Amino acid sequence: MIRVFATLLLFAALPALARHTPVPTRNPHAPGNVPAKDLPNGQVPSPTQDGNFVLGPAHPAAPEMTVNPAVPQGRVCRFTMTSAHSRYYPGITRTPGTFGTPDPHNPARLLVPTSHPAPWQRLVEVYVPSQYRPGDRAPFIVGADGPDPLLFTAVNNLIAEHRLPVMLAISIANGGGDAQGSERGLEYDTVSGRYAEFVEHEVLPRVESTCHVRLTHNPDGRATMGGSSGAAAAFLMAWFHPELYHRVLSYSGTYVNQQWPWNPKMPGGAWDLHTRLIPGSPRKPIRIWMEVGDRDLYNPNLMRDGMHDWVAANEDMARVLAAKGYHYQFVFARNAHHVDHAVKLQTLPEALEYVWQGYPVDRSK
Repeated sequence: MIRVFATLLLFAALPALARHTPVPTRNPHAPGNVPAKDLPNGQVPSPTQDGNFVLGPAHPAAPEMTVNPAVPQGRVCRFTMTSAHSRYYPGITRTPGTFGTPDPHNPARLLVPTSHPAPWQRLVEVYVPSQYRPGDRAPFIVGADGPDPLLFTAVNNLIAEHRLPVMLAISIANGGGDAQGSERGLEYDTVSGRYAEFVEHEVLPRVESTCHVRLTHNPDGRATMGGSSGAAAAFLMAWFHPELYHRVLSYSGTYVNQQWPWNPKMPGGAWDLHTRLIPGSPRKPIRIWMEVGDRDLYNPNLMRDGMHDWVAANEDMARVLAAKGYHYQFVFARNAHHVDHAVKLQTLPEALEYVWQGYPVDRSK
């Protein structure tokens, strides 16, 4: 199962009062939000348009999200990785039933004394389209929290319809747990290029050797995607390594203060992306598709640091990306929760087409 809802597990560690606080339904046109165009119910934006859009509340599944036996079917290659062979991530875990406590001198810093070393094992699945010619260097997308059969289905159908290049989809499971003190949190929420380096030097060589494929080194032919903290990881891969990745797809991005261990150089964790890193840096060659739900996460932990509002974080990301002149499309989904499954079924084909805009695609039928 895809673990896109893993961040919601934080609620289990909270006191009863906090656990039962209802998530507010947010207004996409509230003061301070980016100006956005309301779309007819059930429709998605054009994959050629930048800007801000409001969906819903109905989320019909796109036809490309159903397996079509009439089109060529790709193959899925699988292999397992363990921490014993990783020089990037030896492995950690948080004791079950524990979370952490805010530093009484700094509410933005979470203390997690129950985090300790532990091994991990993860599955990697690789979709290889039937149109792939052995020996070619293929474009690809790297997805977090895998396996992701929805991604494989969408890519397979869109390649057959000549709406995507002949590309691979690499779906990588996380190292376990969620949020501060866990292996998943360390991999996805750390504001650095380390996860991209792990993928580059430990995962992609295994993909090539095990699945008998070759991958492009052209960053314009490389994309990343994820949901929640996986979306933050996807953006951070491109942000810190634009020489490796130019394209990002983000569902309910955790652009909030969830980094652990706390880093005084990045005191707000991924919240620093929209408050200072993007505004204070030259524009990078990144194209991004982003989504957030009207009932997305709102401060689901004990920190109360003002940096744990997923809707505000994604709205602010859209604002600063626009101000710096990025190519981006931001979708605000009504009637949608965190990394909402129905929204993914509705939007993933259009999101993939948007992200791959400008890359050569054979349009001949």
